[in-house]
Amino acid sequence: MQRRPRRNRKSESVRNLVEETQLSVKDLIFPMFLVEGTNQKIEVASMPGIYRYSTDLMLKEIEACMKLGITAADVFPAYPESKKDKIASESYNPETFYLKALREIKKNFPELCLMSDVAMDPYSSDGHDGLVKDGKILNDETLEILAKMSLAQAEAGVDILGPSDMMDGRVGYIREALDQNGFTETSIMSYTAKYASAFYGPFRDALDSAPKFGDKKTYQMNPANSQEALIEADLDMEEGADFLMVKPALSYLDIIKLLSDNYPLPIAAYNVSGEYSMIKASAERGWIDGERAMLEMLTSIKRSGAKIILTYFAKEFASLQK
Repeated sequence: MQRRPRRNRKSESVRNLVEETQLSVKDLIFPMFLVEGTNQKIEVASMPGIYRYSTDLMLKEIEACMKLGITAADVFPAYPESKKDKIASESYNPETFYLKALREIKKNFPELCLMSDVAMDPYSSDGHDGLVKDGKILNDETLEILAKMSLAQAEAGVDILGPSDMMDGRVGYIREALDQNGFTETSIMSYTAKYASAFYGPFRDALDSAPKFGDKKTYQMNPANSQEALIEADLDMEEGADFLMVKPALSYLDIIKLLSDNYPLPIAAYNVSGEYSMIKASAERGWIDGERAMLEMLTSIKRSGAKIILTYFAKEFASLQK
């Protein structure tokens, strides 16, 4: 045999030389959960090691993350039912705890790339990403609410808005509202291919944001479809998105690859709560090596073409690099 591929695997130093995919903490965004109050640190029962923080403790957690080299965070708010209504009015109330926290984070860490979530479900008494009427999700009427929410977050100092609602036309509507109000430098990371997935359960526990009726299949994508992702990506790019995101990541590596091969924009992937919790639960039972599984999972997402990975493993991964 003249060709022996094993020669390039014979030692760690040789393996390092020929390694095709390299994962860095610079690739990662850390999703974080915010609650109202002070001195609050509440573990998410279905996400071991992940907590909901009040603003004061979130600032300390962000400082710890920055020391590990994590320079990007996506903050999601958990609202009590008492502050929710059908039109998500709390989302653009300038005195709401989420917007006040975003201002405080940006004030204390101006170098942090701060991302926020644009969708109605954390604030909606219906638990859906859009306005509900007679059991239907209204697309066009939702856009105005999303624009108000986006402007409020941009005013709070957010660097990247993450419209996760999957309403048609929302990227263009938000981009126009931002530009008309002087926020031309505020970026949009569109949830381009967001699938109606079973892997979101722990996240909805963290935010208490599960829909009060039905499901989200009339606006989130069918897991069986891939070509539809190209339609969504075409629209988002035309409408002014700066990044295209695929969510979830692990069961949709082919979609990440599809968008990476066909679009010049940076592709992001959301390594979602269910993917995180599967590894954590299996590792706790001794069924798998949790650290190796984490690294393999994140590497597969990067290998498939994601330039950016939103992952609850960010802090754990960064700690291994020190």
